[in-house]
Amino acid sequence: MRLSRSLAPVTVALALVLSLPYDALPHARVSDGKPPAPSRFGASCRTAVRGSHVVTYCHNPYVDTDRVRLHIECDRWWDIDTDSAPVDAGAAMTVRLSGRCWKEVRSVWISHQKVR
Repeated sequence: MRLSRSLAPVTVALALVLSLPYDALPHARVSDGKPPAPSRFGASCRTAVRGSHVVTYCHNPYVDTDRVRLHIECDRWWDIDTDSAPVDAGAAMTVRLSGRCWKEVRSVWISHQKVR
């Protein structure tokens, strides 16, 4: 009689698990074959060069914070190229970056870094 009493809870638990509907059981996730959608990231920037002065406005429409930096390459060999301090552009935020050369500007670009 003791053996049947110790098996009773196990039997009831087994009966409950077997009577669960199929949807209640955990499933392994199966991919649909498509690559995951890329996350949207990156502020869009507008740059204006007037003489030796550079001004850039970067607007970040996305949720992730974008750390932007302005890089200026000067035309003259003796003129020092500059990199601005990094500025965090949060969600729906517009930031202003500026810099200059002593003489002419050769090229300007913006670098982006995703902040975690």
